[in-house]
Amino acid sequence: MTTALHAIAFKAQTHPGHRFQNLNGLLNSDLLYQSWGQLNKQAAAGVDGKRFPEYQQQLPQHIARLSRDLKQKRYRASAIKRVFIPKGNGKQRPLGLPTIDDKLVQQGVSQILQSIWEQDFLPNSYGYRPNKSAHQAVHSLGLNLQFKGYGYIVEADIKGFFDNMDHDWLMRMLAQRIDDDALLSLIRQWLKARIKSPEGDYTKPTSGSPQGGVISPILANIYLHYALDLWFEKVVKPRMKGRAILIRYADDFVCAFQLAGDAERFYRVLPQRLKKFGLDTAAEKTSLKRFSRFHPGRKRQFQFLGFEFYWGKDVNGKPRLRRRTASKKQHATMSEYYRWIKYKRFTALRAWLPELKRKLMGFRNYFGLPDNSRSLHRLYGHVLRSLYKWLNRRSQRRSYNWSSLKMMLGCFGIEQLRVSKRTIHVDWY
Repeated sequence: MTTALHAIAFKAQTHPGHRFQNLNGLLNSDLLYQSWGQLNKQAAAGVDGKRFPEYQQQLPQHIARLSRDLKQKRYRASAIKRVFIPKGNGKQRPLGLPTIDDKLVQQGVSQILQSIWEQDFLPNSYGYRPNKSAHQAVHSLGLNLQFKGYGYIVEADIKGFFDNMDHDWLMRMLAQRIDDDALLSLIRQWLKARIKSPEGDYTKPTSGSPQGGVISPILANIYLHYALDLWFEKVVKPRMKGRAILIRYADDFVCAFQLAGDAERFYRVLPQRLKKFGLDTAAEKTSLKRFSRFHPGRKRQFQFLGFEFYWGKDVNGKPRLRRRTASKKQHATMSEYYRWIKYKRFTALRAWLPELKRKLMGFRNYFGLPDNSRSLHRLYGHVLRSLYKWLNRRSQRRSYNWSSLKMMLGCFGIEQLRVSKRTIHVDWY
């Protein structure tokens, strides 16, 4: 972080009501070079077709041009390329791909907004924040449920959140801390930028901020900070008769309550609160459940960030909160690996087994938390069986027995998946 951003962060922390001016002047060459270093160089191209390798060849000229246009207020946002990627439930997730010019400037503005609002965000918000992670959210929720005596859960998901953020509300929220028309005009340009569909048609959005845009995560956090987090902390909790917590990661959140009446009241008013800001809950992912150590069993469970939480018993027979990979995610991953191995079986092993290792390590790095060793073992066993089946069907002659298969995998460093032993800092509420 530059000295100017440090100063902004300190001012925001020590003066909670301060509205910042002259922020547009921070978008100079130094900040743009810093932003370049933070961008994902493997990202797909925008509507102009420019990719990072060719853009980097003339990077000084591009940054000088952008810096000059921003200073003279001649910068104009380009259209956004719309693409769709498959989701685990068979649906497709829309993504918006800005041009590299827009990504550079968005990254700079994102750093400015992060410096200000990071001082205001509540500790129960974990998504898209420095030194915060999904694992911290999962651990924090687990420890609070285990030791704080909560008995009811409201699990919620906001339907199409990134596509339905109200622009007027968002600009009003940004104006709480920003008194710089030039910077607000930049953000408004990105919100109103035309979207090019895969068929080549252009549309102008009336709401939302495209997923895939560099600035969308911080805008989403600011939006839900005012629409949900502060409301729960300042309005909901003081009216509860028992304890209540909210744990949020981006637009996925879980609320826990000590008393049934509190949970039912919140469950009734939540849709009304979200509707005020142009949002709605996804009915299939939003529910109120009895969830306590006195009602154990895997039938009483809920999902959060890809994990299923349920009450079981430890080796001493005492109630213990446990978690495992969500069933749908587990089955989808196993099916994906099976199809992928079948497709790759005729290719040279050295060409695709390192990629298989990266896939398995990615699964382990996220889902390899304590209590989840069974999910890891199931996936690894499924991969072994899939390899044994399809590698031995490449010809009429069997290529491997179980012993030689495991020896071959050992040569590529593919070993049994094990849970992580690292320590994760969590917050208590």
